[in-house]
Amino acid sequence: MDSVPGKASVMAVPFDQARVDRLMDEAGIDVLVSTSKHNTQYLLGGYKFIFFAAMDAIGHSRYLPIVVYEKGAVERAAYIGNKMEIGEHQNQPFWTPNVHTATWGTLDAAALAVAHLRKTGKERARIGIEPGFLPADAYLHLRKELPQAELVDATGMLERMRAIKTDAELDQLRIASEIITDAMLATIGWAREGSSKSEIIEQLRREETSRGAHFEYCLLTLGASHNRASSSQAWKKGEVLSIDSGGNYHGYIGDLCRMGVLGEPDAELQDLLAAVEAVQQAAFSKVRAGALGGDMIEHATAVLKASKVAPYTDFFAHGMGLITHEVPFLMTNHPVAYEGTDAAKPLEKNMVLSVETTMLHPTRGFIKLEDTVAVTETGYTMFGDRGRGWNRGAAA
Repeated sequence: MDSVPGKASVMAVPFDQARVDRLMDEAGIDVLVSTSKHNTQYLLGGYKFIFFAAMDAIGHSRYLPIVVYEKGAVERAAYIGNKMEIGEHQNQPFWTPNVHTATWGTLDAAALAVAHLRKTGKERARIGIEPGFLPADAYLHLRKELPQAELVDATGMLERMRAIKTDAELDQLRIASEIITDAMLATIGWAREGSSKSEIIEQLRREETSRGAHFEYCLLTLGASHNRASSSQAWKKGEVLSIDSGGNYHGYIGDLCRMGVLGEPDAELQDLLAAVEAVQQAAFSKVRAGALGGDMIEHATAVLKASKVAPYTDFFAHGMGLITHEVPFLMTNHPVAYEGTDAAKPLEKNMVLSVETTMLHPTRGFIKLEDTVAVTETGYTMFGDRGRGWNRGAAA
């Protein structure tokens, strides 16, 4: 097994070890073999390899980072990475006492993981894996080489691990949200009559990247259309613009939506956005540590149902952090397909929520607000709390 020299002892563990051990114990997991980029980043204290930030594929296979963590035994933790990560380790050593950077593909990585598990005597353990992020060839290799091990789905346990953000994580999410908000407002102010959806999206990409974010997507509507895909459709005087963008800052997600109008909003537009805002405020009013997540959903939904815009308006809320939808999972039977398993559980301090109300108005178009809030003991803190009214586009 190829190892990288650099240290012989455990550095500071970058996560709450006691909490992770407890979650593993509750899930019946002896040792984690984490393979998703978001969970390996979390377990490594924020590190991700820039070379594969946009694309995992290389040669005949793909990049597969692996963090192996044994419950209660940080001295046996390991990181398995790509050969090019030797330099990364030399510059800023990984905290794990075992570092193996000799891989180019999935089978190389899986073989090193197996060798490490055998070396540490865990070939018969209950091994937590991420089925949705473990390639078939790597899974089959683990299954073949560790026939006496029990492979356990660790997805839920890892989601719980990320649910409570540290102060450093909250700072990253705040910065991500501020960048996205600033970029959207600048883009609305730049766009003018005749600007196409494709041009506006490209301008937003430049605005986000110039502020240090990694641009991921922009969902954009103009006028009465509900189609959010890029196209040659041009913005016309008097029309609304809905700009919904996701980008990340050091892996942490900024995901918000703001509204624009080319000209001055008329009374109907003011009323429609006010109706969206009323639902958002209803949801915010129920956010605090200890309150049931389902109570927030129920109250916001009740306010929406009593509104005259209810027939064409939808409310949704979900957790967010290193990925766009994570714990707490609060709603069931929504287009985003997962169960609201956390609706009956209390919100906890430093959870982060995305709260969104979307109106598909039959004649005025797509009207939406999406906001990011961090749960506090007494309520919430909102990130990117600007531009939540009608923002004016540039003059013709």
